[in-house]
Amino acid sequence: MSFSSFKNITPLTFYFASVVCFVLANLTRDNSLSFYYVLLVLGLGFFFMGILKRLRTKR
Repeated sequence: MSFSSFKNITPLTFYFASVVCFVLANLTRDNSLSFYYVLLVLGLGFFFMGILKRLRTKR
């Protein structure tokens, strides 16, 4: 998998992925605390990737 495929992803896709991660993290909080934290970090990562992508495409 090459990094050039990330150039075609829209910022909205990253935001949607972060929302999905946050919802799944909230659903799995009681069952598995480690999976909860992994999903939280993934959600934050997708959110900031969406912000960076948005800033780079605005220029």
